[in-house]
Amino acid sequence: MLKTLIQNAEIITMNKSDDIVYGDILVEDDRITAIGTLGDIPVDKIIDARRKTVLPGFVQTHIHLCQTLFRGRADDLELLDWLKLRIWPLEAAHDSDSIYYSAMLGIGELIQSGTTTIVDMETVHHTDHAFQAIEQSGIRAVSGKVMMDYGDDVPSGLLENTSDSLDESVQLLEKWHNRANGRIQYAFCPRFVVSCTEDLLVQVRDLSNQYHVHVHTHASENRGEIALVEAQRGMRNVVYLNHLGLANERLILAHCIWLDDEEKEIIRTRGVKVTHCPGSNLKLASGIAEIPQLLDAHCHVGLGADGAPCNNNLDMFQEMRLCALIQKPIYGPTAMNARTVLRMATMGGAEIIGQEDTIGSIEVGKKADIIMLDLNDFHVYPSFDVDPISRVVYSATRSDVVMTMVDGKVLMEDRRLHTVDKDIVLREANDAIARLQKRVNV
Repeated sequence: MLKTLIQNAEIITMNKSDDIVYGDILVEDDRITAIGTLGDIPVDKIIDARRKTVLPGFVQTHIHLCQTLFRGRADDLELLDWLKLRIWPLEAAHDSDSIYYSAMLGIGELIQSGTTTIVDMETVHHTDHAFQAIEQSGIRAVSGKVMMDYGDDVPSGLLENTSDSLDESVQLLEKWHNRANGRIQYAFCPRFVVSCTEDLLVQVRDLSNQYHVHVHTHASENRGEIALVEAQRGMRNVVYLNHLGLANERLILAHCIWLDDEEKEIIRTRGVKVTHCPGSNLKLASGIAEIPQLLDAHCHVGLGADGAPCNNNLDMFQEMRLCALIQKPIYGPTAMNARTVLRMATMGGAEIIGQEDTIGSIEVGKKADIIMLDLNDFHVYPSFDVDPISRVVYSATRSDVVMTMVDGKVLMEDRRLHTVDKDIVLREANDAIARLQKRVNV
């Protein structure tokens, strides 16, 4: 049993009492086994956390690792043009190596900026290679291949046969779900209603029930998208998903910007999970989700960066700051305070994926998904008598993360990545996007 002692830390626990304590954390294998003043005990590794801040790793509830290669290639477009003119052609051009290095490029950025868990949506093909990157890197993930068997202007390389899409998804699930000590889990990922037949969505509902896994999709991100769904299906997004029986506690809906009162009530009563992506929503000019209303209604809401080509980074510090700030002109300065936002980024994310009993806070018995920040710099001082949570949400940046641990394994220490070879990934990422651009000329 590997024992690691994190010593002399300021610990933002994110437990139910929001306790902030000062002392040590003992990690044995993948679990936190003690918190407090532990003294000199025999361990395999000591991490000196003097003058450092330790908190649970961030849980990003909507990511597209397959799109990381497309960073900077789809700027200044609204959603449907962004998809049809840039993203779908590039996704259709992917090969197994480009998927792998796109995933590694995103994961390296995520680990460096303190994200330890992601809810990821891949593209139609080569998903096995994204899972390989997830397994090798050590990040915790809920992921799945995207499903697209319907729609106009969909490249032939993405448009699937319904049965093939379902069969491949099940094969991936049976290979990868609960792999790597449970660190990897599978989710069915129909892209959005606009891209899916009713037959596919109904069968996804049944498979989700059979395997008891999540369904991760987009909904109500853009008014043009909603108009298409209403024209094709005769109902708004969430109403339609509820009509099909998909609206339950395992459904994760990305964005949910343009909800009406009926849809908000479905989300509340059915226990549907919502993932808020403020950076993406602003850059695509999609709108501002009514997150304070959803939280007041006791809905579960997490935070995510979305994909690199609509953000253009995967930085939870930026998402937390935006999440807080964009609501204040609408709801007032006390709306979305720092504590609420940090909870969304940690325990809130854990609740989205049903893992609140194992991750999302620093508590004895939980998984050791831990990050450490060095907040001894100009941009976060003075520190005297300042709320530590305020410092993290409003002042800290990704470069303040100095250590990232997942499942008790240190993935980054002193800003050095242990499981992702930076030089190789950067070189291969450039080669891969050059190859893809030649195929599609976008």
